[in-house]
Amino acid sequence: MRKIKKGDDVVILSGKDKGKRGTVVKIINNTYAQVQGINTQKKHQKPNPSNGTAGGIVAVDMPIHLSNVAVYNFSLKKHDRVGFLVDSDNNKIRIFKSNAEKI
Repeated sequence: MRKIKKGDDVVILSGKDKGKRGTVVKIINNTYAQVQGINTQKKHQKPNPSNGTAGGIVAVDMPIHLSNVAVYNFSLKKHDRVGFLVDSDNNKIRIFKSNAEKI
């Protein structure tokens, strides 16, 4: 089970977007995450009339390493580490390390 999953609200810990919050769009190879609105770069895109896409300069969200990302804890209003707990039905669940709440 991964500590950070698609749909999690995360905080960026280092880099040019340090301190910003966003939502994980997808996980790439269990080492990188693509976060909405974070690590955006400009890309020159050719027009494709068959798809109906216009050409020009487009902003694209690039992947960021998972070591630079932490899950946001809404009850504490700051980032937190993730731990695991096995419940009575032998299901593995993710919890916050600081206050042991479910994610």
